[in-house]
Amino acid sequence: MPVQRNQLALAILSLSISCVSHAQATSGAVAPPSSGSGIPSLDGIVVTPGRAAESEKNVIGDVTVIDRKTLERAGADSVAQILSRQPDLQFYNTGGPQTSTGIFLRGAKPAQTLVLIDGIRANDSVAGGFNWNSLDAATIERIEIVRGAASSLYGSDAIGGVINIITSKGGEDRPFAAHANIGLGSHSTFKSGAGFSGAQDGWNYAFSASMAESSGFNSSNPDAGPYSYHDDKDGYSQHSLSGSVGYRWKPGHHVGITAYNSYINADYDAGAFAHPAYSLNRQQAYSITSTDALTDYWESVLRLGLSKTGYEDRAWNAIFSTLQRSFTWQNNVRLGEGQRVSAVFERLEERPQHSENFDVSRRDTNSVGLIYRADVGAHHLQASVRNDNITGYGNETTGGLGYDLDVTPYWTVGVAANTGFRAPTFSDLYYPYYGNPDLKPEKSRNVEARVTYAKDNMRFGVTAFQNRVRDMIGSESLTFRSINIDEARLRGVTLTGEYAWGNTTLGGSADFLDPEDVNTGKQLNRRARQVYRLNAQHAFGTLQMGAEYMFVGKRYDDTANQIRLGGYSLMNLTAEYALTHNASVQVRWDNILDKRYSNAYGYNMPGSTVFVNLAVRM
Repeated sequence: MPVQRNQLALAILSLSISCVSHAQATSGAVAPPSSGSGIPSLDGIVVTPGRAAESEKNVIGDVTVIDRKTLERAGADSVAQILSRQPDLQFYNTGGPQTSTGIFLRGAKPAQTLVLIDGIRANDSVAGGFNWNSLDAATIERIEIVRGAASSLYGSDAIGGVINIITSKGGEDRPFAAHANIGLGSHSTFKSGAGFSGAQDGWNYAFSASMAESSGFNSSNPDAGPYSYHDDKDGYSQHSLSGSVGYRWKPGHHVGITAYNSYINADYDAGAFAHPAYSLNRQQAYSITSTDALTDYWESVLRLGLSKTGYEDRAWNAIFSTLQRSFTWQNNVRLGEGQRVSAVFERLEERPQHSENFDVSRRDTNSVGLIYRADVGAHHLQASVRNDNITGYGNETTGGLGYDLDVTPYWTVGVAANTGFRAPTFSDLYYPYYGNPDLKPEKSRNVEARVTYAKDNMRFGVTAFQNRVRDMIGSESLTFRSINIDEARLRGVTLTGEYAWGNTTLGGSADFLDPEDVNTGKQLNRRARQVYRLNAQHAFGTLQMGAEYMFVGKRYDDTANQIRLGGYSLMNLTAEYALTHNASVQVRWDNILDKRYSNAYGYNMPGSTVFVNLAVRM
């Protein structure tokens, strides 16, 4: 796919950046970039772990937040790459950020992790999983990751956990702010973006847009076989928009609208006889939410959501999409100091379309759930139960229980147990020749224990978990018909740590995962048993330097463990220099040693890449 630059947009954006940079340079002293030195306090607000806003330091369970600054410093990296730098997350793609991509959360397969966009379900009902390649980090405010089965909070698909992609800030009062960036990198990669946000006089608003293009690299190699390998460059063109607007029409009453729309035209390889091969992918999510304090103790949250996933393969003329409408009424009732109960009523309507014309093209789920949360002195408890009534299946009931104890002001121990399930996709059930309408949902039981330490400039944590998944959906060896045959055991130990002194911060994690197919004793494909991560940052006045190291152990690309993917180590370097109080230059150099590796057999990774970005905030 030839790359065509939008010269007019580039010129306008460059001119705007130059004008703002000059104005800021003459209006005040130069300040260093946000250094990241010193460990940030856990005082941010998160919404995913308990379906209600709460302080990050008070959440129960294994939760991580990827903040806006981390996303900005990622350069041209994909959202999947950014996620893979977090504990217990691994990813694969088939030859570049624009190709088919999957995320393993605690070893669970991609379709077993629920993905939300601004709280709206975004998993694909046709094939499962999520279109990670369609996302651009430039239009995301933060990402909240909840590890461990969470179906008692969110229903189907949340076996490995939940990843909530949040595109806009909350509605608290704040001054008008604007940002813009423009960057160039290896493989003729070009990215630009701009946005603004603010809140005053009861109104809150946010808007951001981005575009990216790349000529790419050859996504495949001869190991992929004649029906996949083709010797050419595979690039992409990507566009994303996100926006929100809300109004607080009286104290305790707020109505808001969010919108997200991302699109990518993506090259891939499908052999010499299916060229050019490319796909069109679109991910959309929209919501209208009314939050109302009906009394001093009762908050009502009413939400209408719509998400749509679209995929069109121009090489094989395959088209499918998923339209999902959701209706949620959540009631948060404060029982007393430190106690809250939430009653959730939901309806989900799934309406897939496929070029193969499935026999069944609709499914409805009616759900009711109850969440209890208590913080009493050193004791923290969260309990949840949910029933999902699914067309064609009847009822699925799941539950969760988590307890944290503050042993000292710095040491906390916690335990949790929860269950999860995943309803079969429409392809599992109704795809011609291979579908099986008699499939049962996949089910899981997860237990975990944690110990954490946090004091001033030091944090440390140990988490051990086991998630047993039964009735996993696989294929018959002769007919390829979908059947409930597999059983998996996902168990592991994760170590995390971070220490800061002066202008220097050191951090790291170690994942020890045992992803086992219980039926065969084999290692589940594309998942490594060991992953180590180290990172360091140091600020030299207005210059901040950083280094990242990651080691990923060997994996297998097949269920029989015959096709081996070798382990690999990656070293990345980052730098940010403040030109003015509001303008900075960011440089990211990934894989500085140009290591050759693969996370899917027969497909290439990009090698050593450099991306330079000019960012402005005002």
